[in-house]
Amino acid sequence: MALDSSIAELLRAENLCLNFGGLKAVQNFTFGLPLGALYGLIGPNGAGKTTVFNLLTGVYRADSGGIRLAGANLVGRKPHEITAAGIARTFQNIRLFPDLSVLDNVCLAGQLRGSQRLSGTVLRTAHQRNEEAAIRARCLDLLALFDLRDRAEALATSLSYGHQRYLEIVRALATEPKVLLLDEPAAGLNSREKRALAQSIRDIRDRFGLAILLIDHDMNLVMEICERIAVLDYGVTIAQGTPAEVQNDPKVIAAYLGCSEPPK
Repeated sequence: MALDSSIAELLRAENLCLNFGGLKAVQNFTFGLPLGALYGLIGPNGAGKTTVFNLLTGVYRADSGGIRLAGANLVGRKPHEITAAGIARTFQNIRLFPDLSVLDNVCLAGQLRGSQRLSGTVLRTAHQRNEEAAIRARCLDLLALFDLRDRAEALATSLSYGHQRYLEIVRALATEPKVLLLDEPAAGLNSREKRALAQSIRDIRDRFGLAILLIDHDMNLVMEICERIAVLDYGVTIAQGTPAEVQNDPKVIAAYLGCSEPPK
């Protein structure tokens, strides 16, 4: 079941299946993500949402099915190769380098697009120094998107939980992705921070021309910013469409509430 097959697709997943022993974690997951789209992937706990992200980013390899980015086959590629191809992600559980500064966390990701070989790094050539300075400047600009530039030299662990969430997004952006996968970006944020996050996600999409696929349990956030949504339940896509269509789908209501009627 495709999110939208009428628009040219940047990212295409076709009939992805993954089993863990006798557990069918993902079954025939199919979707298309157009360039510049902001789509959502939702479902109850254990529905398979993060597993789909792990398939798209090479953490897991599908038992069957295909994944293409801008027409290029990604099946069998390692996670760092998929990142280099243009898919970046954040994680449900924050995965920063705790002993590095805020800026160094971002610069490490930014070096993915560097051109220097080992000899240039060892000899500290002028080209290598210039490239490092350019990466640093770009990473500082990215930190400014979330008002983190003034904290660039602080340890990543010194940031508040919400700012650590933002830092993960900045680090993903430093890889210059075509597709950004956000796994529970609003987790642990208060209402004010969630409102700011919603606007930031829109701004990121518009500023960088990205396609974004978002997982979150905050239905207000998802319904507010996502143009189309797919719903998983026990690894199966049970609905897709606009937020209004999904919100009123009996199968979605049953999956979340255990009933077939919209709540009064």
